[in-house]
Amino acid sequence: MHHQHRKALRPVSGAGIGFLLTSGLLAACGAGPAPGPAGATTAHSAAGGRVYVTNQLDNTLSVISGQTNRVTATVPAGVAPEGVAVTPDHRHVYVADNGSGRVSVLDTRTGKITATVPVGKAPSGVALSPDGHHLYVADGGSNSVSVLDTRTNRVIATIHVGTSPVSVAVTRDGTTAYVANEGSASLSVISTRTHRVVRALPAGQYPVAVAVAPGGDSVYVANEVNARVSVVSARTGTITATVPTGQGPFGVTLAPSGQSAYAAILGPGDVSAISTRTHRIWGTVNVGPPQTDPFNIAVTSSAVYVTDQGAGTLTVIDPKALKVAATITVGNSPYGVAVDP
Repeated sequence: MHHQHRKALRPVSGAGIGFLLTSGLLAACGAGPAPGPAGATTAHSAAGGRVYVTNQLDNTLSVISGQTNRVTATVPAGVAPEGVAVTPDHRHVYVADNGSGRVSVLDTRTGKITATVPVGKAPSGVALSPDGHHLYVADGGSNSVSVLDTRTNRVIATIHVGTSPVSVAVTRDGTTAYVANEGSASLSVISTRTHRVVRALPAGQYPVAVAVAPGGDSVYVANEVNARVSVVSARTGTITATVPTGQGPFGVTLAPSGQSAYAAILGPGDVSAISTRTHRIWGTVNVGPPQTDPFNIAVTSSAVYVTDQGAGTLTVIDPKALKVAATITVGNSPYGVAVDP
């Protein structure tokens, strides 16, 4: 049975969508010195920046210090926030509000949502172009991708893709966007120059996440129902390898080096590391018992961050030792995660 990764939303009143911890957020966003534990950092420290987690049932965004592994602020977001992305200049965070069909824009200097942009229905996954000028939004309820110009915060294109697009990834050179269409078992390949779909590729059953290798030669797809990660050749457009993962792979992403892919496995509560050379799992770490539901992943050279939707936590994994380094309590039903290193 297909895992219902978007849990039923409780009624939310306008007054109850979150509480802004002003002093903590301003510190986290570099707007002034922060009271806090010894060794806490302000914005963009060399040892670790900020981590952003969307909390789907709280309608909030958790801001976490990458150095202390502590929540420094909780920011009100839109209804049922899911995907999240940070601009390369560190100034803005974009959040897909699945329940309201909008994208919220956080100004990291003021710690406030400064814009909300209407997109398609049920937006979920988001990805920025390498220069940060365009945000690609998978509109799962509209079978489309919205392209948002981040300089004006306006939608400049709407691209028809497959059925129920849920995840999007952009190549490092910025020329191509890949969209995982959960309902049509396909990948839509978009030219970022023309904003048109140039190819539709097979992606295995229920593709729920997509990631692109740093070199752009391979695309990794999490197939939730098939219990595998599919590897698609960008050149030939064919599936060249499948990696059995166990029940319910949901998130997948590549390490910056491109040597490993990491997959979040819902059923057993695991995160598996896959060699991109052999396409075999070289290590697995358990982040909690069944019902922990590790969901989405973000990776830096020094940490793997995993949202645990069932547990209400963010797990931090040491990628070298492949061991849990920290478990951080966040909001209710954490979904997306993005790192501003």
